[in-house]
Amino acid sequence: MELAEKISILADAAKYDASCSSSGSKGSHHSAKKGGLGASAYAGVCHSWTGDGRCVSLLKLLFSNICKYDCVYCPNRASADIKRASFTKDELVNLTMEFYRRNYIEGLFLSSGIFADPDIVMQQLIGTAKKLRLESGYGGYIHLKVIPGAGENLIREAGYWADRLSANIELPTEKSLKILAPQKSGKEILGAMNYISQSGLEINEDSRRVKKAPKFLPAGQSTQLIVGASSEDDRQIISLSGALYRKYALKRVYYSAFIPVGIDGKKMQDPKLPDVEGPPLVREHRLYQADWLMRFYNFAPDEILSPSSPYLDKDLDPKTVWALNHLDFFPVEVNKASYEELLRVPGIGTVSAQRIVKQRRSRPLSFDILKSLGIVLKRARYFITASGFFTDMPDDPIEIRRKLLSDEQRSLQLPLFDF
Repeated sequence: MELAEKISILADAAKYDASCSSSGSKGSHHSAKKGGLGASAYAGVCHSWTGDGRCVSLLKLLFSNICKYDCVYCPNRASADIKRASFTKDELVNLTMEFYRRNYIEGLFLSSGIFADPDIVMQQLIGTAKKLRLESGYGGYIHLKVIPGAGENLIREAGYWADRLSANIELPTEKSLKILAPQKSGKEILGAMNYISQSGLEINEDSRRVKKAPKFLPAGQSTQLIVGASSEDDRQIISLSGALYRKYALKRVYYSAFIPVGIDGKKMQDPKLPDVEGPPLVREHRLYQADWLMRFYNFAPDEILSPSSPYLDKDLDPKTVWALNHLDFFPVEVNKASYEELLRVPGIGTVSAQRIVKQRRSRPLSFDILKSLGIVLKRARYFITASGFFTDMPDDPIEIRRKLLSDEQRSLQLPLFDF
């Protein structure tokens, strides 16, 4: 099989893994040739974002789409009637270096189907990364997928050659994993996460005592949850994510809306899967917003959702919903409130809260000044005062909700994280 065909097959097969934050774009520049390097869906170049918001390009590929596992939600499952292909280590190394030299990419994201014993598959991924580092002198970013069931020694070795590892938990509960991915073990996946976390702590502690000690996984670990393929509610998902952050010091939990179609647009017909027309993208979006609240706004999972309200609101972001349910906390006086209190206000993000705290040291804040600081007043105005003044503060949560939804419809946009 020609290398170009392998790239097409194995880049397309890799696009379902969201844990490198692929843009998923299938478009291309109007002047680019069809299937050329500017068309990310064809060439395997995807986009990821750093902690400071910088966009980077990654070569995102599977080592192989041959898989002996038959996870019913996966287009690459063993029973799928698709064209199969595998790279060699040399092919991947040469491909990565060519893309890197031409400035097409800044890093490599490498996963694989389980084509053999997990240790053998993991050895192939590690061998590729090791060859890139030692023989090609590659110093760019590498993200490797941890293969469920791989031994601890291999996972530890992978952490020396990769910048980030991800062990995908896939589904929110062991029950769903047994139904939809019976050959995978939640215990093994969580065990890998724990080993990565503990190894990082131990090695980083040793590196403080030993100069020039090798770095272990400088970008940490992440995981992926598929949303909508199983019956768990949002509260179960958010509670699981909160526990993963606490126990295993994960950098990110990625939420991947279940795509009910496989290769070549054919709908998955397995009766174990929900019969839906398209991926639950709004739900995925709200879960990312709730995740943001836990990671950057000091919200606990049980503050975001409760047993009596286990699903996120489709129309309003979770921080605004929390505010409407806790009007006794408001109004917040922006000239006196602590940084933590400001973070609870809809329309005030981490950056704008920092600006408020800094600016009010020199002068009292008015609504005009707040607007210049980047506060989203169309939401914040219902929950704040500035030197005792307010613009519009009805005390009925239903009325505030109506006004917020009216503002949302007029703006014709759904803000991502500045909430």
